[in-house]
Amino acid sequence: MHASQGRSAGLGLALASAFAFGGSGVAAKPLIEAGLDPLHVVWLRVAGAALVMLPVAWRHRDLLRRKPALLVGFGLLAVAGVQTFYFASISRIPVGVALLIEYLAPALVLGWVRFVQRRPVTRAAALGVVLAVVGLACVVQIWSGLTFDLVGLLLALAAACCQVGYFVLSDQGSDEAEQADPLGVIAYGLLIGALVLTVVARPWNMDRSILGGSVDMDGSGVPAWLLLGWIVLIATVLAYVTGVVSVRRLSPQVAGVVACLEAVVATVLAWVLLGEHLDAPQILGGALVLVGAFIAQSSTPKAPPAGPVAGSVAGSVAGSGSAGRAGEAGAVEGAAEAGSGGRNTELSAGRTAP
Repeated sequence: MHASQGRSAGLGLALASAFAFGGSGVAAKPLIEAGLDPLHVVWLRVAGAALVMLPVAWRHRDLLRRKPALLVGFGLLAVAGVQTFYFASISRIPVGVALLIEYLAPALVLGWVRFVQRRPVTRAAALGVVLAVVGLACVVQIWSGLTFDLVGLLLALAAACCQVGYFVLSDQGSDEAEQADPLGVIAYGLLIGALVLTVVARPWNMDRSILGGSVDMDGSGVPAWLLLGWIVLIATVLAYVTGVVSVRRLSPQVAGVVACLEAVVATVLAWVLLGEHLDAPQILGGALVLVGAFIAQSSTPKAPPAGPVAGSVAGSVAGSGSAGRAGEAGAVEGAAEAGSGGRNTELSAGRTAP
C-alpha cells in the first residue's frame, strides 16, 4: 500500500516537474520580445533560483571539497550552457520547435557511446533515435530548405550539446562509492552558473524598467514581474526539486518517459498563450520525436551488460527537455542510484533548458 502511494505521489511530482519546465519558454519569450536580452533573462532566472537554493548549498558545503569538477560541470553545462542557448534560440524560433530540437540529444549520446566509448547499443534505442531524427526533420520542415531561422536552430542544437556534455560527465562518476546529494549539486550548479552568467551577461547593463511594466502575451498585457516570478520559482526551483524527488519515488525509466511530456506542455502553452501555431506535418513530426524518445527511454538490455548500454544512456537524455532543467537533476540522482536495483550505470532523466 505504501509502495503504491509512493509511486502515485512520484508520478504526480514528475507531471508537475514536466509542466513547470514546459512553461519556462512561454514565460520568458514575452520578456525577450519586450526588449530584455536573452542573456539577461537567463541571468535573472539562474541568479534568482540560486538565491532561493542558497540554504541547500550551505547545508551541502562539503561538496565544494568532495566534488568540485562535478559542480563546475553542472554549473557550466547543465545550467549556464543549456539555459543560455535555449533562451537565445526561443528569441528566434518558436518555443515548441526549440524544445523539440533538444530531443536530438539521444542521437548525439548514442553516437558518443557507440563510436567514442565503443559500447554496445540496443536496437530499440537505435530505432527510437531514428524516429526522433525523422520527426525533427518534419518539425523544421527540412524539405522546404529550413523555413526557420538557421541561427535559432543552431542555438537550440547547442543547448542539446550542452546536455550531452553534462550527461557524459555525470556517467564518469556513476560508479563511485561516495555519491553527491543531487539537491546539493543543483544548488551549487545554480550558484556557479549565476557567477558565470554574471560575467557573460553583464546584468548591470539590463533595462530594468521593463521589469516594472507590462509585456505583451499574444495581445494581452501581463506584469513582467509575474512572468519572472514564474520562471524563477516555478520553472526553475520547483521544477528541479520535484524532478529529483520524482526520480527517487519512481524508476528512472518511468520518470524519463513522463519527462517527455515537457515538449507537449511547451508546445501547447506556446500555441494557446503565444499564438505559435504548428501545421500538420510539424505536429506529426513532434509526435514522432516523442515516440522515439519514449522507445529509447523505455528500452532496457535483455541481460545485465558489463558496462553502460547506450539504450539506457540515450533514453535518459531523451527524457531531458529545455535549457536546462530537471533532466540534469535527474541525471545526478540517477548517478547516485547507479549500481542499485540492477540499474547498472544508467542515467536518470528526471528532466533539457530552458
